[in-house]
Amino acid sequence: MCRHLGYLGPSRTVADVLTAGGERSLLTQSWAPREMRGGGVINADGFGAAWWPPGRDPVAYRNPAPVWSDPAVEGALGEVAAPAVVAAVRSATVGMPLTREACAPFTDGKWAFSHNGSIDGWPDSIAALAEWLPAVELLRMPALTDSALLWTMVRRRLDTEEPGQALRSVLIDVLEAAPLSRLNLLLSDGTGLWASAVYHSLSVRVDESVAVVASEPVDEEEGWLVVPDRHLLEARPGHLEITELEASA
Repeated sequence: MCRHLGYLGPSRTVADVLTAGGERSLLTQSWAPREMRGGGVINADGFGAAWWPPGRDPVAYRNPAPVWSDPAVEGALGEVAAPAVVAAVRSATVGMPLTREACAPFTDGKWAFSHNGSIDGWPDSIAALAEWLPAVELLRMPALTDSALLWTMVRRRLDTEEPGQALRSVLIDVLEAAPLSRLNLLLSDGTGLWASAVYHSLSVRVDESVAVVASEPVDEEEGWLVVPDRHLLEARPGHLEITELEASA
């Protein structure tokens, strides 16, 4: 059911963000995750990374092949450095397309988004919520997946809501419609990280210079905190806030 991470701090190459940490790195988690909670073991159905060049919107690289098979990880992505990165490795839900467009992170404007989990009862359970979206937004979804629909819902609410509230309102609506869904969401604009823990594992490490949010710790550094289930977080270097979701489901 995927693994993802968000990094804010001193500029690093994208390859370093993916591979640093050795046995705990996101790269290793693609074949040997430690904290998966059902729904698969190997995250081999693609990967992606988005990074924010100084003063620019994010640039994304995505590939439907396993991350360990892509020479760009040690090649081109080893030549690109940024102070903000969101990355994910994918374990596709049965029946979901195995395409580049279905791989996180999804990007639009200054935003990058990833989803670790699944919507229970897809697509019937969520159809009534999708009906509230303009048809053109549904037609422009990057892929016909539950993750892409969640991104479409979050992106629309970001036009009128703060990032944390946009995640919160989408989560509450989806959990009301499909209570058994697994909804670890990760959102960034290159200056902050917003994330949720709903069923799947999530950890965070913050100090005065670095903020890292990840499905599970990606290094051996001290200071990792486990985010409780059904909680949201907001993080940036020097700042961490964790709050209860308070869903009605």
